[in-house]
Amino acid sequence: MTRRRFRWWRALALAVLVLLVAVFATGWYLLAGSRARLDGELEMAGLAAPVTIARDANGSVTIDARSRADVTFALGFVHAQERWFEMDLMRRVAAGELAGLVGPAALDSDLDNRRHRLRAVAQAAYAAMTPEQKQVLDRYRDGVNAGLADLREKPWEYVLLGSTPKPWRSEDGLLVIGAMYLDLNGHGHNTRELDIARMRAALPAPLVDFLLSPDPDWEAPLTGALSRPPVLPGADVFDLRAQPAPATTAASVAAALAPALEARHPGSNNFAVAGPLTDTGAAMLANDMHLGLRVPDIWFRARLHYPDATAPGGMRDAVGVTLPGTPALVVGSNGQVAWGFTNSYGDWLDWVRVTRDPADPSLYKVPGGWATVERHAEHIHVKGAPDRVLDVQATRWGPILAKDTDGTPLALAWIAHDPHAYNLGLMQLERAPSVAAAVDLAPTLGMPPQNLLVADREGHIGWTLAGNAIPLRPFGSQPQQPADWSQPGTGWHGWAPPSQYPRVVDPSDGRLWTANNRTVDGPALDLLGNGGHDLGARAQQIRDDLRMHGVFTPGNLLDIQLDDRAVFLTPWQRLLQDTLAGTSDPALGALRKLTATWRNRAAPDSVDYRLVRAFRAEVHRLALAPLVARVKARYPGFAWPSGAGNAEAAVWSLLRDQPAWLLDPRYRNWNALLEDAARRVATALGGQPGGLAARTWGEVNPADIRHALSPALPSFLARLLDMPDTPLPGDANMPRVAAPGFGASERLAVSPGHEADGILEMPGGQSDNPLSPYYGAGHAAWVDGRPTPLLPGPARWTLTLNPGTR
Repeated sequence: MTRRRFRWWRALALAVLVLLVAVFATGWYLLAGSRARLDGELEMAGLAAPVTIARDANGSVTIDARSRADVTFALGFVHAQERWFEMDLMRRVAAGELAGLVGPAALDSDLDNRRHRLRAVAQAAYAAMTPEQKQVLDRYRDGVNAGLADLREKPWEYVLLGSTPKPWRSEDGLLVIGAMYLDLNGHGHNTRELDIARMRAALPAPLVDFLLSPDPDWEAPLTGALSRPPVLPGADVFDLRAQPAPATTAASVAAALAPALEARHPGSNNFAVAGPLTDTGAAMLANDMHLGLRVPDIWFRARLHYPDATAPGGMRDAVGVTLPGTPALVVGSNGQVAWGFTNSYGDWLDWVRVTRDPADPSLYKVPGGWATVERHAEHIHVKGAPDRVLDVQATRWGPILAKDTDGTPLALAWIAHDPHAYNLGLMQLERAPSVAAAVDLAPTLGMPPQNLLVADREGHIGWTLAGNAIPLRPFGSQPQQPADWSQPGTGWHGWAPPSQYPRVVDPSDGRLWTANNRTVDGPALDLLGNGGHDLGARAQQIRDDLRMHGVFTPGNLLDIQLDDRAVFLTPWQRLLQDTLAGTSDPALGALRKLTATWRNRAAPDSVDYRLVRAFRAEVHRLALAPLVARVKARYPGFAWPSGAGNAEAAVWSLLRDQPAWLLDPRYRNWNALLEDAARRVATALGGQPGGLAARTWGEVNPADIRHALSPALPSFLARLLDMPDTPLPGDANMPRVAAPGFGASERLAVSPGHEADGILEMPGGQSDNPLSPYYGAGHAAWVDGRPTPLLPGPARWTLTLNPGTR
């Protein structure tokens, strides 16, 4: 190589290096510029007095102010600095405005959610609030926008997206509540009741009742009796042997059954023990809310300290988790009362048959006459592409979103469509002095209806439903079936008064628990309805764990939250062993040997757990496939209804009673079906590298907790943003719920008045900036189940906000 050429290549290499350094330095500068301000002093217009914002080693924030109004402002400031992008996503998802930020990839989501017109609902809810309520949202809005403005650079996600953040509006806090309605109420689809209607149209009613029966063997209600065992329909009702084979594929049938076997639904655990069962005399509460997991976590750890004449010593000291986008402490303890939630899975959505006027389709029938369908042209901005216009047709009951089994249009009645269902009443729990007061507040809270569990420092515990929008239905109605509300005496006729809300306070054994299961029976169940209750195995295991202890500490409650024992699958392990007894097939022999020793754990290294779980899923598929195929052939969009329709009771009844008329004609008997299920497991899993012995549970149960933008980035950058993909213990039907990208979004265990002994674990960290010391902070402890303190530790950083003109 000549000297001149060498110099040329050296100059080129130096230029490339300088360019790379410049790009890296620019990126670092922009990323560093969007970090939250941690210390120093700032002047802020609108504050009545100085506010201090302290952060400990995990990024837990303590806000010390001289009024709740200033706390609200400061909380908005901190939320915006640490979580602006996630707050923006939540309001945009609820409003159907996400494509305006990220482009065509989000258009389907926007088209789906914009049908509910939740921004218009949030605006109406804000307009109907009292001046005092509006002021809270306005103060939070001002704090949020001040926090955004104080960043030297816009949040780093907007640099990548080439976008500019839009200011926070007062109604956006209500849109965040709307996002929780979407998440906790099946995204406003109500496919469960639509699929039940399809089943009833394609199969005899007694057979559908049998298939959707709850399982009394796994129920654990707080009050009332267990459900009746399923009633097996006779051959005169339905005989598979006399039915022609439907024209469906095995793959489509398997896909239709997936919701019953693999779907993950937002849920939670909470449980409480009364004062006589603790060494302090104060009651104790545990709560872990199961949601989709992300980086950073949905919740934000905070302690709020301000003067309050109703608090002990005249100072309110409340600690727990907040939801960025709202000014409320969602779950926590105020020194007098601790509170937590689980999704109730009541029936909060109904389909309404809409009868159109044949002569004028713009009219539809209502009680006593006709009304005009309202048309809303919803303009959806799409970044980098032409805007879309969505035509929303609305009735007095809700938007028209689907068709009944006979083609009749269906309008969706959903509590989230009513502005009445939105308010900031949750903030009042922050000041509740007792269980009785908290339970009385529950029916006034504008939020998705939840199981509220409370415990107080005097030793009392209580349960009720939180949420102010429980619809009243006519006695004897069938809410899980589409109905014609134009007829007299049909439809919703108001909201349940507080006197009708069921409640349990201070049960005789001093223990309460909920886990998305059926909690009541009789008239209370008629009021709440069934929107897809969990099977109950998780609740039952929690109940039984509670009964194994006589005295509790917060650590004992955490142990229950981390319980990954496979109680639910134990009967399936015995069935698999019985099925394979005496087998001469080498593959089946290996399956039998690997599951003969039952460790009874959904541990990452458990081979026996994964194999038994796969066997159960395969038995369900084979037993239900010929029935599902008949519904699927008539309604291609059918999927098995979620919740209590998981068919566990029905499948066990089939295996116990072995009715030939409900057996797939391909099999000579039910034992042949069981053997085929085992063989399919052995073939599918045994054919993978390492064979059956290498098929651990952790192989298919990694954490998979990602930042929202990481899927769109090169893998080497995505790995820097995402949490380590650690295999996790736990599964659906046990207290320790875990699945890829899903699980306990926090774990709380606390006794009010003894918060110093409390525990709070959280995945994903506090901050969304990768250069923040709090990016991913606390995540490793959550993975390992190591207790981390509820109360913030010593301050590492302190920022003071002073009243000023800025």
